[in-house]
Amino acid sequence: MVRFLGILIAITLTLPLAAEPPAKQQFGAKDRASRQNPAPLGSYSRGCLAGAEELPESGPTWQAMRLSRNRNWGHPDAIEFVKDLSRFAASQPGWNGLYVGDISQPRGGPMLTGHRSHQMGLDIDIWMRPATNLNLTRGQRENLSSISTRRAKGAYVNENWTRQHHEILKAAASDSRVARIFVFPGAKVQMCKDARGNRDWLRKIRPWWGHHYHFHVRLNCPRGSRGCVEQDPIPRGDGCKQAEEWVKNILNPPKPDPNAPAPQRRRELRLSDLPTQCRTVLSSR
Repeated sequence: MVRFLGILIAITLTLPLAAEPPAKQQFGAKDRASRQNPAPLGSYSRGCLAGAEELPESGPTWQAMRLSRNRNWGHPDAIEFVKDLSRFAASQPGWNGLYVGDISQPRGGPMLTGHRSHQMGLDIDIWMRPATNLNLTRGQRENLSSISTRRAKGAYVNENWTRQHHEILKAAASDSRVARIFVFPGAKVQMCKDARGNRDWLRKIRPWWGHHYHFHVRLNCPRGSRGCVEQDPIPRGDGCKQAEEWVKNILNPPKPDPNAPAPQRRRELRLSDLPTQCRTVLSSR
């Protein structure tokens, strides 16, 4: 009997990890924020968000898009940033503000579909499409698409790219709350060519795959947020030469290494992979 109980306990101890559902299912099921003080917990791609604030669906200079996803939640710093940048965008010719894509789920965490990041409410996707109509219905926000601003697989900008895109990205990168901004390589190279005067802000504009229908703003951890883990610092310099290397590799892709190991499929994150505080975030009312 004692031996049987020992075996049963051993089996039970191995079950939780195997039986634990993916964290995205648990966080994706929450439709409201936790009743806690605002706090980003963990890292951008392995964390959660306590006490999130909802970006209103519409404002004087913005509209949240794809409302069915319920991803217009973020840390208060992110919500305030969106409002500030949208006011600047509204001052640009042809723009009345911003169309705002995904920020985070009501309690952050891994998403049911899409992003690996956006887990702490400090990542914001902003559409490249000028927000000319700020009276879109919910249905229109589901069906309207953004516009691509790239050509040649991201090596260059296309005819949709404007000086207004440059100025809005510059304003975002010049904000002290911003850690970095991801955009396709050709846009970074074009901005390097067009930049005049102080070029310090260019350092925050980082080339990355995709990001031609939207640009991705990542905020710094708010001051005093002990549970928030920053990304590694950006390399020194304006980053323009690195962006040119990205473009060269797009135009002349290096030959694949036949000896390279096959890519491994990423394991779904479990709640046990996230900071322990995320359990409280999930269980909080």
